[in-house]
Amino acid sequence: MIGISNKKQTNTANTPVVFNMANFLVSSVHDMKNSVSMLICGLDKVLTSAEAAELSTHAELVQMNHEAKRINNRLIQLLTLYKLGQKIYPFDPQSVCLDDFLRMTVAQYAQLLKFRQIHLEIRVDPGLYWYFDEDLISGVIGNALNNAMRHTNDHILISAEEHDGQLMLRVEDDGDGYPPELLEGNGNVMQSVDFHGGNTGLGLYFSAMVARMHRNQGVQGDLCLENGGSLQGACFVLHLP
Repeated sequence: MIGISNKKQTNTANTPVVFNMANFLVSSVHDMKNSVSMLICGLDKVLTSAEAAELSTHAELVQMNHEAKRINNRLIQLLTLYKLGQKIYPFDPQSVCLDDFLRMTVAQYAQLLKFRQIHLEIRVDPGLYWYFDEDLISGVIGNALNNAMRHTNDHILISAEEHDGQLMLRVEDDGDGYPPELLEGNGNVMQSVDFHGGNTGLGLYFSAMVARMHRNQGVQGDLCLENGGSLQGACFVLHLP
C-alpha cells in the first residue's frame, strides 16, 4: 500500500528563479579571465621557444601577447573592484623591498619594451622597504606603465623614495604629457570617463581606490597626475602612508 503524505507538494516548475545579474557578470568575467590566461600561456611558450629572426610573425605575437595581458589585468581589476565593494577582498599589507618589487613588475613587460626600443630606468634605494598590498600596488604600477608605453617617445623612469614620511612612487615618460582635461579632473578620477572616446577610466578608478585603501595613523594614500618631472612628460605619482 502506498502511503499518502499530508505535505503539500512543491511544483518546482512554477518556482520563480531569482536572477542575480552581479553574480552572473562576475562569473562571466572570471571565465573570460581563465580563457585569456590560457591564451597568454600559449603565446609565452611560442615566444620563448622561437627567436625573433626565426619567426616571421614575432612582432605581431609580441603585440598580441601584450594586449592579452592587458585584457587579463583589466579583468582582474574588475574582479578586485567587485570584491572590494562586497568587502571580501583579502587586503594584506606586508613589508616589501621596493627594488625587488619594481624589477619583478617591470619584468612582465620586458619583451614589449625591447620590441618598441623603449629604455626603462629604475631609481630606488636597494634598502627601501614599505608596507603595502603587493598585488594591488603591482596592478597600479602596471596601469601607469601601460599608459607610459603608449605615449612615450623612448624613455620611461620609475622611481621610489620616502618623502615627508610617505612612500612616493613615480612613473614618468618623455611624451607629450597628460591632456589638460585629464589634469583638471585630478582628485575626481570619474571625471576622466569618456565612453564615446573609449576611455572607461577603469585604470585610474582602480588605482585611486587602491591608494585610498592604504591608511596609516589617520593618513590615507593618494594619487596625483601631473606634467613635467625629470623627463618633461606625464608623471603618475602614487603616495602611500
